[in-house]
Amino acid sequence: GWILRLYSTPWCAPIKVKHGDVSCRTPRGEHYRNVMGTRCKIRCKQGYEAQSSEVVCMANKHWSSNYACTEIRCPKLNMPVNGGYKCSDGSYFNSRCEFFCSPGYSLKGQKTATCQHSKVWSAGVPTCVDIDPPKIKCPNVKEKWAEPGKLTAKVTWDTPEGIDTADGILTDVMLKGKPSKSDFPEGLHKMSYTVFDRAENKATCRFNIRVRVRRCSPLFAPDNGYMKCDSDKDNYGATCQFTCTGGYELQGSAARVCQHGLTWSGADTTCAPMNINVGVRTAAALLDQFYEKRRLLIISAPTAANHNYRFQMTNLQPAQCGLDLRHVTVIEIVGTHPAQIGRIRHRLLPPGLALQLRLLLQITQRSFQMVLIDKQGVDKQRYPFPVTAAELFTTIDTFPLRKDEMVLQQEAGQTC
Repeated sequence: GWILRLYSTPWCAPIKVKHGDVSCRTPRGEHYRNVMGTRCKIRCKQGYEAQSSEVVCMANKHWSSNYACTEIRCPKLNMPVNGGYKCSDGSYFNSRCEFFCSPGYSLKGQKTATCQHSKVWSAGVPTCVDIDPPKIKCPNVKEKWAEPGKLTAKVTWDTPEGIDTADGILTDVMLKGKPSKSDFPEGLHKMSYTVFDRAENKATCRFNIRVRVRRCSPLFAPDNGYMKCDSDKDNYGATCQFTCTGGYELQGSAARVCQHGLTWSGADTTCAPMNINVGVRTAAALLDQFYEKRRLLIISAPTAANHNYRFQMTNLQPAQCGLDLRHVTVIEIVGTHPAQIGRIRHRLLPPGLALQLRLLLQITQRSFQMVLIDKQGVDKQRYPFPVTAAELFTTIDTFPLRKDEMVLQQEAGQTC
């Protein structure tokens, strides 16, 4: 009977299951639930799993395997890049994990995952994507005025930085337009900056640069004169210089500057006809008045009836414009001593002055003679007989100063 006793005596350790229940069957319906050969089924409560679903009390007084109920656990979740998660109960059964992204990133995928009975999470780890475009604020550049004598202005500004919620400060910005510290011409210049974040999201801002040139009201060449201006003719700092054609005297300012207040310095410029003083004492004082201003053609004859004299005057009459263009003043001396008389156009020279002129220039009073004198007072050519206006002009056009005059006259459109 000892074997029977063996079966009816408690043998293995009493079975106790935390987080679950046990139902046991003894071989012959014994009272004790831990006699040898007892089979016990383990049922764990929700969220727990049995190490073995059934155990047997064996001869060695041990249960056939571990019977504890252990908490169900899913594998640990990976952290999303640029984000994270918070779970209600770690990786255990029914734990609900909520995903979040770092500032500037947005969640793509499921927002939550729950640990299921099958030890698998209900959803995969989402990704955090940067869809927020960066921000960039363009500089505010005040309009600039060009410096005196210039048509451009140097414009300087600070390069802006992009700001992105995900990437922070972005210094790699692209400028469309001329860079800061450049010289900008007059007018409106449209500029922009563009910046990309690491995810290629783009931001652009625009700004304008306006350059103004201070200008005076335009000046014009005086009648019978020329004007030459530098820079852009009427901008702040520009200088205009005036000259009068030969035989005209400059009145007012020879040079004027466009000033900051947009007015011209000096006084209005005019070219007035030369005022020849015939009341001078000497021939030299008379000729001095023409120095560097006019060329002289002195025509001398013994009488007004002189054939050569009349022929010459007739020939020059229609050529008055050509004479003016070449800055030639005609002085006539007619008659013999003591009755000689001189004239310049309509102005008469006293007999004494006419006599002095002939003596100074060594002109004979017995026959027709013509003397051509240049602006420097140099006796250039003498003619014992009349010449045509064309011949005279050809000679004058070879004189040193004449070349420059011709260029100026051509520019000003002065012709006959």
